[in-house]
Amino acid sequence: MARLLTLMLNGRKRVDAVADNLLLLDYLRESLRLTGTKTGCDGGECGACTVLVDDRPRLSCLTLAASCEGRRVETVEGLAEGGRLAPVQQGFHEKLGAQCGYCTPGLIMASEGLLRRSGDPSETEIREALASNICRCTGYVKIIEAVQHAARLRAGGETR
Repeated sequence: MARLLTLMLNGRKRVDAVADNLLLLDYLRESLRLTGTKTGCDGGECGACTVLVDDRPRLSCLTLAASCEGRRVETVEGLAEGGRLAPVQQGFHEKLGAQCGYCTPGLIMASEGLLRRSGDPSETEIREALASNICRCTGYVKIIEAVQHAARLRAGGETR
């Protein structure tokens, strides 16, 4: 069965017909061609599909699109404004937080969710916020540095 889904996606209202069993991941990637949200494990274990729903990180591979009715959904494509990277994207770029890049959109969205809740997170808070995001290429040192740098950029403490 299908239903009309109304939501705010990356700051714009959308109304689409979706099947009741359509995953948010598939809605974003297949229906809307927003391919920054990655398919990884398909089981909620890797975090590559992380998006924000009402400012909170959510695994889109475990979320039905229909459950986002009336909510705000944000993907990595929606973070940049006016052609400029968002602070969290800039942090990952400047501090080399991306290795192969496959997990990076999910890590960026989980980090953005954290920074919206805590403007100056401790290393422990960063590690906890990113615990459900797996990167197979790194030891997370550069990722943590990227999030710390992004926090400073958001606070205006460093220039781009």
